[in-house]
Parts: sequence; structure tokens; C-alpha cells
Amino acid sequence: MTNPHAGEVALVIDGRRHVLKLTLGALAEMEAALPSGSLIDLVERFEAGRFTARDLVALIVAGLRGGGWDGTAADLARAEIAGGLRGAAEAAGLLLTRAFGGPG
Repeated sequence: MTNPHAGEVALVIDGRRHVLKLTLGALAEMEAALPSGSLIDLVERFEAGRFTARDLVALIVAGLRGGGWDGTAADLARAEIAGGLRGAAEAAGLLLTRAFGGPG
């Protein structure tokens, strides 16, 4: 079970449920990996619906890392995410909302 008040989001990857959470360390790692801009730029891209697949992968990997996962972006790229691209985008958006705006 996830705790929305703690910023947690559930996502099923390769048939296994994972808890995603944006911790400070995971956010710093993600921001260092982003080719353009800052975390604020990423949030603005999501709010405007202008995010990229790279943004989705970076955000989901950061959430997985914050939830204790030790995989890589390459591992995620080969994985099957429940709901496909839409499921990934919804989880990423909810993760940002819960991290910065409350349980949403």
C-alpha cells in the first residue's frame, strides 16, 4: 500500500508492484542526469504537457530509486510498464504532484 501523504505512488513494472517516492537524493541524481534545465524546468514541462520520453524515464527512475530500487534507466527501458506510455505518464505526473503539491 502506498502513502500519498508521504508522496508515494504505485506502479506495476514487469508484473511487479513498485512504490515510487521522490527523495532529495533521488531528485538530485535525476537533475544531474537531465540534459537540459533544472527540476523546475521539468515540472514546468509536465504542467504544460511538453515532457519527453527522457523526462518520463528520468522521473520514474528517480521515484523507483527513492522507493529503494537499484536498477538503471536501461533496465527500465527494457521493462513493461502497466498501462504503457499512458500509465507511465500518469504515474510520473502523480509523483510530481504528491512530491510538490500534496497527496493529489
